[in-house]
Amino acid sequence: MHDTVVKPQWGTRQTSDGRRLRWWVEVLTILTFYLIYSAVRNANTGTTSVAFDHARQLIDWQQALRINHEEALQNWAMHSRLFIIAMNYVYGSLHFIVTAGAIVYLFRSHPDAYPRWRNTLACTTGLALVGFMLWPLMPPRLLSTVSMKYDFVDTLAKYPTFWSFDSGALQKISNQYAAMPSLHFAWSLFCAFSLAPRLRNRWWRYALAGYPALTLLAIVVTANHYILDAAGGAAIFGLGYLAGTVITRRRAAVPLPT
Repeated sequence: MHDTVVKPQWGTRQTSDGRRLRWWVEVLTILTFYLIYSAVRNANTGTTSVAFDHARQLIDWQQALRINHEEALQNWAMHSRLFIIAMNYVYGSLHFIVTAGAIVYLFRSHPDAYPRWRNTLACTTGLALVGFMLWPLMPPRLLSTVSMKYDFVDTLAKYPTFWSFDSGALQKISNQYAAMPSLHFAWSLFCAFSLAPRLRNRWWRYALAGYPALTLLAIVVTANHYILDAAGGAAIFGLGYLAGTVITRRRAAVPLPT
Protein backbone atom coordinates (compact mmCIF):
# COMPACT_ATOMS: atom_id res chain seq x y z
CA MET A 1 0.00 0.00 0.00
CA HIS A 2 1.52 3.28 -1.13
CA ASP A 3 1.48 6.44 0.96
CA THR A 4 -0.60 9.27 -0.40
CA VAL A 5 1.58 12.20 -1.44
CA VAL A 6 0.05 15.67 -1.40
CA LYS A 7 2.21 18.73 -1.99
CA PRO A 8 0.66 22.00 -0.84
CA GLN A 9 2.45 25.30 -0.43
CA TRP A 10 6.23 25.49 -0.04
CA GLY A 11 7.53 24.43 3.35
CA THR A 12 4.59 22.25 4.30
CA ARG A 13 3.29 18.79 3.58
CA GLN A 14 -0.23 17.52 4.02
CA THR A 15 -1.28 14.05 5.06
CA SER A 16 -4.21 12.25 3.47
CA ASP A 17 -6.42 13.06 6.49
CA GLY A 18 -5.81 16.80 6.05
CA ARG A 19 -3.16 17.38 8.72
CA ARG A 20 -0.40 19.81 7.81
CA LEU A 21 3.26 19.30 8.58
CA ARG A 22 5.39 22.44 8.66
CA TRP A 23 9.12 22.03 8.17
CA TRP A 24 10.13 24.76 10.62
CA VAL A 25 8.00 23.25 13.38
CA GLU A 26 9.53 19.84 12.72
CA VAL A 27 13.10 21.22 12.72
CA LEU A 28 12.58 23.13 15.97
CA THR A 29 10.97 20.10 17.62
CA ILE A 30 13.76 17.73 16.56
CA LEU A 31 16.53 20.17 17.56
CA THR A 32 14.93 20.82 20.96
CA PHE A 33 14.53 17.10 21.59
CA TYR A 34 18.13 16.39 20.60
CA LEU A 35 19.53 19.19 22.76
CA ILE A 36 17.61 17.90 25.78
CA TYR A 37 18.75 14.35 24.99
CA SER A 38 22.40 15.45 24.71
CA ALA A 39 22.26 17.42 27.96
CA VAL A 40 20.77 14.52 29.93
CA ARG A 41 23.06 11.95 28.25
CA ASN A 42 26.23 13.88 29.03
CA ALA A 43 25.18 14.78 32.58
CA ASN A 44 24.73 11.14 33.63
CA THR A 45 28.11 9.55 33.00
CA GLY A 46 28.32 7.04 35.85
CA THR A 47 31.58 6.09 37.57
CA THR A 48 34.53 4.36 35.96
CA SER A 49 34.40 1.44 38.37
CA VAL A 50 30.70 0.80 37.76
CA ALA A 51 31.11 1.10 33.98
CA PHE A 52 34.06 -1.30 34.06
CA ASP A 53 32.17 -3.83 36.20
CA HIS A 54 29.30 -3.72 33.73
CA ALA A 55 31.73 -4.29 30.87
CA ARG A 56 33.18 -7.38 32.53
CA GLN A 57 29.66 -8.64 33.18
CA LEU A 58 28.65 -8.14 29.57
CA ILE A 59 31.81 -9.87 28.33
CA ASP A 60 30.94 -12.86 30.54
CA TRP A 61 27.48 -12.97 28.94
CA GLN A 62 28.99 -12.84 25.47
CA GLN A 63 31.42 -15.63 26.30
CA ALA A 64 28.53 -17.76 27.52
CA LEU A 65 26.72 -17.05 24.24
CA ARG A 66 29.93 -17.63 22.25
CA ILE A 67 29.73 -14.24 20.56
CA ASN A 68 32.65 -12.52 22.27
CA HIS A 69 34.51 -11.79 19.02
CA GLU A 70 35.17 -8.04 19.17
CA GLU A 71 38.93 -8.29 19.76
CA ALA A 72 39.43 -10.84 16.98
CA LEU A 73 37.42 -8.72 14.55
CA GLN A 74 39.41 -5.61 15.37
CA ASN A 75 42.73 -7.47 15.04
CA TRP A 76 41.63 -8.60 11.57
CA ALA A 77 40.53 -5.09 10.58
CA MET A 78 43.72 -3.44 11.83
CA HIS A 79 45.69 -5.09 9.01
CA SER A 80 44.34 -2.36 6.70
CA ARG A 81 44.85 1.27 7.73
CA LEU A 82 42.57 2.43 4.89
CA PHE A 83 39.78 0.11 6.02
CA ILE A 84 39.99 1.26 9.63
CA ILE A 85 39.92 4.92 8.62
CA ALA A 86 36.88 4.21 6.44
CA MET A 87 35.18 2.52 9.41
CA ASN A 88 36.04 5.57 11.55
CA TYR A 89 34.13 7.74 9.10
CA VAL A 90 31.23 5.30 8.99
CA TYR A 91 31.06 5.35 12.78
CA GLY A 92 31.59 9.09 13.20
CA SER A 93 29.47 10.42 10.35
CA LEU A 94 26.89 8.18 8.70
CA HIS A 95 24.54 7.82 11.68
CA PHE A 96 23.90 11.58 11.54
CA ILE A 97 23.93 12.00 7.75
CA VAL A 98 21.78 9.00 6.83
CA THR A 99 19.31 9.49 9.68
CA ALA A 100 18.86 13.19 8.85
CA GLY A 101 18.46 12.27 5.20
CA ALA A 102 15.80 9.70 6.09
CA ILE A 103 13.79 12.24 8.07
CA VAL A 104 13.97 14.83 5.27
CA TYR A 105 13.04 12.28 2.60
CA LEU A 106 10.05 10.98 4.55
CA PHE A 107 8.82 14.51 5.24
CA ARG A 108 9.10 15.56 1.60
CA SER A 109 7.99 12.42 -0.20
CA HIS A 110 5.90 10.36 2.25
CA PRO A 111 4.04 12.70 4.61
CA ASP A 112 1.58 9.96 5.60
CA ALA A 113 4.41 7.79 6.85
CA TYR A 114 6.45 10.62 8.34
CA PRO A 115 4.63 11.09 11.71
CA ARG A 116 4.94 7.41 12.64
CA TRP A 117 8.63 7.24 11.79
CA ARG A 118 9.43 10.57 13.44
CA ASN A 119 7.73 9.34 16.61
CA THR A 120 9.55 6.02 16.30
CA LEU A 121 12.89 7.80 16.12
CA ALA A 122 12.05 9.97 19.14
CA CYS A 123 10.88 7.01 21.24
CA THR A 124 13.90 4.91 20.24
CA THR A 125 16.30 7.71 21.21
CA GLY A 126 14.47 8.28 24.49
CA LEU A 127 14.71 4.60 25.38
CA ALA A 128 18.44 4.66 24.65
CA LEU A 129 18.78 7.53 27.09
CA VAL A 130 17.15 5.42 29.80
CA GLY A 131 19.69 2.68 29.12
CA PHE A 132 22.62 5.09 29.34
CA MET A 133 21.39 6.43 32.67
CA LEU A 134 20.58 3.09 34.30
CA TRP A 135 23.47 0.97 33.01
CA PRO A 136 26.68 2.92 32.28
CA LEU A 137 28.99 0.69 30.25
CA MET A 138 32.66 1.10 29.44
CA PRO A 139 33.21 0.54 25.69
CA PRO A 140 35.97 -1.82 24.53
CA ARG A 141 38.30 1.03 23.52
CA LEU A 142 38.58 2.17 27.16
CA LEU A 143 39.12 -1.21 28.80
CA SER A 144 42.91 -1.04 28.46
CA THR A 145 42.93 2.18 30.50
CA VAL A 146 41.70 0.18 33.47
CA SER A 147 43.14 -3.30 32.95
CA MET A 148 46.13 -4.61 30.98
CA LYS A 149 44.13 -7.78 30.31
CA TYR A 150 42.48 -6.07 27.34
CA ASP A 151 44.19 -4.98 24.15
CA PHE A 152 41.63 -2.97 22.20
CA VAL A 153 42.74 -0.01 20.08
CA ASP A 154 40.87 3.30 20.13
CA THR A 155 40.91 3.71 16.35
CA LEU A 156 39.40 7.19 16.48
CA ALA A 157 42.29 8.32 18.64
CA LYS A 158 44.95 6.51 16.61
CA TYR A 159 43.61 7.71 13.26
CA PRO A 160 41.87 11.04 14.01
CA THR A 161 38.63 11.48 12.10
CA PHE A 162 36.51 14.60 11.97
CA TRP A 163 32.85 14.45 13.11
CA SER A 164 33.84 12.15 15.95
CA PHE A 165 32.51 12.78 19.44
CA ASP A 166 34.75 10.13 20.96
CA SER A 167 38.25 11.56 20.63
CA GLY A 168 40.09 14.76 21.37
CA ALA A 169 38.62 17.62 23.40
CA LEU A 170 35.04 16.39 22.93
CA GLN A 171 35.80 13.42 25.19
CA LYS A 172 35.68 15.82 28.11
CA ILE A 173 32.07 16.81 27.49
CA SER A 174 30.70 13.59 25.95
CA ASN A 175 29.48 10.69 28.05
CA GLN A 176 32.05 7.98 27.35
CA TYR A 177 29.98 5.27 29.06
CA ALA A 178 26.84 5.65 26.93
CA ALA A 179 27.39 2.36 25.12
CA MET A 180 24.37 0.17 25.98
CA PRO A 181 22.26 0.16 23.91
CA SER A 182 23.96 1.14 20.65
CA LEU A 183 22.07 4.10 19.28
CA HIS A 184 24.18 3.89 16.12
CA PHE A 185 22.73 0.46 15.40
CA ALA A 186 19.19 1.45 16.42
CA TRP A 187 19.27 4.43 14.07
CA SER A 188 20.62 2.26 11.25
CA LEU A 189 17.60 -0.04 11.66
CA PHE A 190 15.35 3.02 11.64
CA CYS A 191 16.84 4.12 8.31
CA ALA A 192 16.62 0.66 6.75
CA PHE A 193 13.03 -0.04 7.78
CA SER A 194 11.69 3.45 7.05
CA LEU A 195 13.42 3.99 3.69
CA ALA A 196 14.13 0.69 1.94
CA PRO A 197 10.48 -0.22 1.23
CA ARG A 198 9.85 3.26 -0.23
CA LEU A 199 12.79 3.62 -2.60
CA ARG A 200 12.22 2.86 -6.27
CA ASN A 201 15.84 2.21 -7.18
CA ARG A 202 16.64 -1.37 -6.22
CA TRP A 203 20.34 -0.62 -5.67
CA TRP A 204 19.44 2.02 -3.09
CA ARG A 205 17.11 -0.50 -1.47
CA TYR A 206 19.94 -3.04 -1.31
CA ALA A 207 22.26 -0.41 0.17
CA LEU A 208 19.74 0.53 2.85
CA ALA A 209 19.07 -3.12 3.64
CA GLY A 210 22.80 -3.65 4.20
CA TYR A 211 23.32 -0.43 6.14
CA PRO A 212 22.71 -2.01 9.61
CA ALA A 213 25.34 -4.70 8.85
CA LEU A 214 27.84 -1.99 7.86
CA THR A 215 27.04 -0.09 11.05
CA LEU A 216 27.50 -3.20 13.17
CA LEU A 217 30.89 -3.82 11.60
CA ALA A 218 31.94 -0.21 12.18
CA ILE A 219 30.92 0.00 15.82
CA VAL A 220 32.73 -3.27 16.61
CA VAL A 221 36.02 -2.85 14.72
CA THR A 222 36.44 0.71 16.03
CA ALA A 223 36.04 -0.73 19.56
CA ASN A 224 33.16 1.57 20.42
CA HIS A 225 30.59 -1.15 21.10
CA TYR A 226 30.13 -4.79 21.99
CA ILE A 227 27.97 -7.12 19.92
CA LEU A 228 25.34 -7.16 22.69
CA ASP A 229 25.14 -3.37 22.47
CA ALA A 230 23.79 -3.84 18.96
CA ALA A 231 21.26 -6.36 20.27
CA GLY A 232 20.19 -3.71 22.76
CA GLY A 233 19.88 -1.22 19.91
CA ALA A 234 17.64 -3.62 18.00
CA ALA A 235 15.47 -4.07 21.10
CA ILE A 236 14.92 -0.35 21.68
CA PHE A 237 14.17 0.14 17.98
CA GLY A 238 11.46 -2.50 18.17
CA LEU A 239 10.00 -0.96 21.32
CA GLY A 240 10.36 2.52 19.82
CA TYR A 241 8.42 1.47 16.74
CA LEU A 242 5.60 0.05 18.86
CA ALA A 243 5.47 3.18 21.03
CA GLY A 244 5.70 5.47 18.00
CA THR A 245 2.84 3.62 16.33
CA VAL A 246 0.61 3.94 19.40
CA ILE A 247 1.35 7.66 19.73
CA THR A 248 0.69 8.27 16.04
CA ARG A 249 -2.63 6.42 16.08
CA ARG A 250 -3.81 8.27 19.16
CA ARG A 251 -2.94 11.64 17.64
CA ALA A 252 -4.62 10.68 14.39
CA ALA A 253 -7.79 9.85 16.33
CA VAL A 254 -8.03 13.44 17.61
CA PRO A 255 -10.38 15.37 15.29
CA LEU A 256 -8.97 18.32 13.38
CA PRO A 257 -10.20 21.76 14.51
CA THR A 258 -13.05 23.05 12.36
